[in-house]
Amino acid sequence: MGKRKVPDLYRAPFPLYSIKVDATTGLVITAGGGGASKTGIKNALHFLELRLVGEQQYSASLLHSHDTDTRATMNMAVGNGVIAAGQDGTCCLMRFKHCSQKEGRDAAKDGNRVQQGNARRRAGKRDKDGQDESAGSGDMSDMKDESACISVTGLAEVQSDLNPQDPLQKVVRFSPDLSLLLTGGTDGHIRVWEFPSLKKKFDFKAHEGEIEDLDMSLGNKHLVSVGRDFSCSVWSGSQLAMGLKWLETMPQIAEKTYRYMACRFGKVEDQQDALRLYTVQIPHKRDRKPPPCYLTKWNGKSFLPMLTASCGTEVISSLAVSDSGTFIGLGTVTGSVAIYIAFSLQKLYYVQESHGIVVTDMAFLPDCLKDKDIKGNNETAMLSVAVDSRCQVHAVPNRRSFSIWLVLFLCGLVVMGVVLLLQYLFPGFI
Repeated sequence: MGKRKVPDLYRAPFPLYSIKVDATTGLVITAGGGGASKTGIKNALHFLELRLVGEQQYSASLLHSHDTDTRATMNMAVGNGVIAAGQDGTCCLMRFKHCSQKEGRDAAKDGNRVQQGNARRRAGKRDKDGQDESAGSGDMSDMKDESACISVTGLAEVQSDLNPQDPLQKVVRFSPDLSLLLTGGTDGHIRVWEFPSLKKKFDFKAHEGEIEDLDMSLGNKHLVSVGRDFSCSVWSGSQLAMGLKWLETMPQIAEKTYRYMACRFGKVEDQQDALRLYTVQIPHKRDRKPPPCYLTKWNGKSFLPMLTASCGTEVISSLAVSDSGTFIGLGTVTGSVAIYIAFSLQKLYYVQESHGIVVTDMAFLPDCLKDKDIKGNNETAMLSVAVDSRCQVHAVPNRRSFSIWLVLFLCGLVVMGVVLLLQYLFPGFI
């Protein structure tokens, strides 16, 4: 707990805004860039191979860099080998694939837009922390080809935000069954697209002003959206079902002193049909003495608040929930990273100012991958990225547990010891 150093898993040559882990291949995909400004900062997606070193430590190597020209990817969703990337006011869809060099060349001959790359890095100079400098910088000049590669093919683009001033997609999400693509932006509209046909299914005004976050429940029954207009709304199709009111659990807080920042559905461990919704509330205005932020857990069917907990005075900037629904990850504008237990909303892990600036996105490692152990001897592990271009991994080692029989045996020894002591001190006690 407290302020300590977390070694960098990877450092990109551009600001990082989004990170996702492909649940099928285990590939870590990071994205960001410098935008359209001519500063020399690239715009790209980086594909990383994550390895478990020993039982609890991780290392990453850059497999491939996909150039996104003059557009930085600000948000991203990954599903079934497809990346949906928010770039300015558009959502760009790309298919990626692990393939051999021969398959990559054949795809290029077919006229598809394919970038190949691969890359195990050669051993380079070590920095003070013992890390390879080339791996830290993200420079691809020191790479060599291997038998496998990543191919990236452009599929389609859709206009996801129609703000006449400065169109910007703020969030993109696949539905749990990957049949729908959800987008929200600065024009306050939610647009729902059938996937993979990209036929527009819904387009409706959800909030006054920007949409901050959205998510969809299992079975595509409910869509929840968060806006800068102080509201968190539950939608059935394009119809408003209800608005959430977290202040009912905190009557001492005045109206419009807090706004919703993020929302995410999560499973309930050992309860197959149960579902929870988690929301983060942050102060609307900054004060000299900052008030706390809050994390709220809701019943995912009735949408009644179940528990609200303070999560510190650092302003929350990002939210993530593990696949099992057991853990919640929070990142802050000051670069701190925390992991909470979803059941009790208690803090399990915390590193103050782990990043040098705002944490832009986080992703938990999948609970299991086919033929690959990625968690090792860790209870959970979460990746974080920030504007400081760093990617870090935050691992929580398995907590030690004792067998119930061992506990009973020790209790029996204690009882026997007490009885013998009493017999010695008071002869005839028994």
